[in-house]
Parts: sequence; structure tokens; C-alpha cells
Amino acid sequence: MADGISAVKSHLVPGCTGLPGAAGVRIAEIRPFTLIQFAAWPDTVAETAAEAAKAAGAQAAPGPGRAATGAHGVLLCVEPLKWWLVGDTGDAPSLAVENGAVLDLSQSRTRLHVSGSKAARLLNHVLPIDLSPTAFPEGSVASTAFHHVGVTLWRDGEGFALFLPRSFAASLCEILTESAAQYGLEIA
Repeated sequence: MADGISAVKSHLVPGCTGLPGAAGVRIAEIRPFTLIQFAAWPDTVAETAAEAAKAAGAQAAPGPGRAATGAHGVLLCVEPLKWWLVGDTGDAPSLAVENGAVLDLSQSRTRLHVSGSKAARLLNHVLPIDLSPTAFPEGSVASTAFHHVGVTLWRDGEGFALFLPRSFAASLCEILTESAAQYGLEIA
């Protein structure tokens, strides 16, 4: 897979800004990454889920709003009939057309990782979701809006993965980094 050109490179210059001392927020662009979407038809959810889990190397596909880690990547259930496989898939997975569709979305999204003691607070400035650990624990996934733009958020063991549509990534990243400065920001 080609790495492509970063949509946010000019907004993510490595270094620290904002408050002195330890940064409360750390933002990094994750590149390259593979993002494969599995979409089921309403009557083939079980078959498509099984194929998505197999491609991820996971025991089973996760339910809505959850993630499952497998040997080949992480499978995110982003909608009731859709899963995203994030990671190393090797050969492009396939799916019988009667069961659903597989689409490579790798170049359509920018993947940011937001971490640090103030990461959830920062994201709550721009996302209408309760990101407390009890409401949105590790392994949670949400499709939501960031300034009227559809984004996907996944809480992993280190913070949050934020998938932004490439065409809006620069402007959303600018909002995020400017808001993060109040907590102390480290760009990795």
C-alpha cells in the first residue's frame, strides 16, 4: 500500500506548545495504516461478520460500538452492518458479493492518536460523547460528529484513535491542536 501524502503534516509540527511542564495532551498522526471496510446486507450480517473476524484474525466480530483485536489488526464495528479492519491485512480480503462488500478506505481517512491525562477533556470540547471511562471504556467505538463532520473514535489502551475524513482533516486538526494548547500539547 502506498503511504500517500499527509493531509495534516503542516498542522502537526513536532514539539511542545501551551502550558509549561508536562503536556496534558499528546497528538500523533499514525501513518501508514490499512483501513478495510466490510459492509453486510441486512440478511447476511452473520456471514459478513465471520469473514471480517477471519480477516482480522479475531475469534469473533465485535458488536455495535465495540472493537475486537486479532492477529492481523483490530476490527471496529462502526455501524450495525459495517466493520472496519485497521492494521496489517496482508492480501486484500474478499467477500462473496451476495454477502456484502469490501472496500479499501486507507487513503480516505487521516488517523490521529490523542493521548495524555487531558485527552478525554480535549475531545469533549469537540465531540458530543461522554468519554468518561465508565461510559466509554477501552474497546469502545463511536461514529459521531466533529464540527458537523462525521468521524470515528476508538478508545484503545493508550488513548483515542480518531479517524477523520481526509478532505476535512487539516481544518479539524487545526481546531484540535489550538484547543489542546490550553492543556499543554506535545506533537509526536
